[in-house]
Amino acid sequence: MEKVKKIFKAINRIIVRFFIQLFCKIVYRYKVVGKENVPKEGSLLFCGNHRSNLDPPMMVIASPRKMRFIAKEELKKNLIFRYLCYMFEAIYVKRDSKDIGPLKEALKELKNGGCIGIFPEGTRNGMAKNNGEMKNGATYMSLKTGSKIVPIGLKGEPKPFHKITITFGEPLDFSELLKEKDIKEVEEIATEKLKEEIIRLSK
Repeated sequence: MEKVKKIFKAINRIIVRFFIQLFCKIVYRYKVVGKENVPKEGSLLFCGNHRSNLDPPMMVIASPRKMRFIAKEELKKNLIFRYLCYMFEAIYVKRDSKDIGPLKEALKELKNGGCIGIFPEGTRNGMAKNNGEMKNGATYMSLKTGSKIVPIGLKGEPKPFHKITITFGEPLDFSELLKEKDIKEVEEIATEKLKEEIIRLSK
């Protein structure tokens, strides 16, 4: 029975993905650049800039790999986003919570060769709100699991009939740095490099 449910959900996910792509193509004229930069195998962290609630579904439909997004729990209040989070198996997190359950689930997904989508800014326009600072959760997960990071730049007004471009950058791998420096120092270097790439790709 469980296997049937998984198959049914997978089919529904393909259908939902198609209609989201069609909707975004018509309404937001979205364009995807750099798909060839996304490795076909191995665990990945997809990290992009965050402007609106439209960003997560945009990243999901643009990616050639299936990803589970780390989403704020408040999205459950919106029926459409709650359904999308269910279909694409999002991992909910509570802001300012010390619950490490979501982190463990994300790390498990990566260790199993899966992909996780996350906004290192932590919130919409987070860098602007936090004096250009970016959180190190993504680089921590990358170093902990040996996963590469694919930086993403989203640009264009997230409004109907304004063109949006989603650009995938070349994957970042910081594992070699661990041979020379401790993990905290590598986290800082990696987070700064990731920030530079996201800013560059989103210009």
